[in-house]
Parts: sequence; C-alpha cells; structure tokens
Amino acid sequence: MTAYKLIDAADWTAALAAGHYDGSVVDRADGYVHMSTAGQLGETARRHYAGRSGLVLLAVDPEALGAALVWEASRGGDLFPHLYGPLPVDAVRAARALVVTGDGRMRFDDGGTAP
Repeated sequence: MTAYKLIDAADWTAALAAGHYDGSVVDRADGYVHMSTAGQLGETARRHYAGRSGLVLLAVDPEALGAALVWEASRGGDLFPHLYGPLPVDAVRAARALVVTGDGRMRFDDGGTAP
C-alpha cells in the first residue's frame, strides 16, 4: 500500500531542506496532512488541483508513519489516510513532477501515468 500527497514543487523543495513537510494551509487548518490512496488520487486531483502546474506527487510509505497515520472516513464514506503530524521526507518513496489539467487529469513530466 502507498499513500499519496499532491503538493506545490516549492513546498517539496522546502520540505527537503527541513527534513519534513508540515502540510498545506488547508492541512494545517484541518489539523492533519490530507493524503489519498491510488484509487482516490484522480478525484482528489480533479477536485482540488485542476488547472494547476508546478506540482509534485509524493508516494509515501504508510508504515514509516506509524501511529500518526489514521484512516478516516471522508468523501462518500471512503477511508482516507490522514497524517497527524509532519510528513518526514524519509517516508517518501518517490516524488514526481506534474501538472493537473483544467479537466483534472494528471500529466507527469516524466511521461508516466498515475498510479
């Protein structure tokens, strides 16, 4: 299993320097870092990132997050991974640059497809 987080490229650069990612403005307001499963990722991109460029998709190892990762019901009762605390960069398996088109499709700089 892998958890995914879409973030701004500048935030990823800052996280690498700091050793962790504290979350977006929305994450901090909600008290946890919002993440998605592979099956939830497309709808998350469409709803929250459509038309945005300069993004990075983080593939995160849930086991590396321990008890700080909680699976909670959200959209449609689906269980989403929520991280109560900062995301350590050493828990990130991969980071891929992308844009989300106006209609919500993810286009990766490496030409690959979404998980």
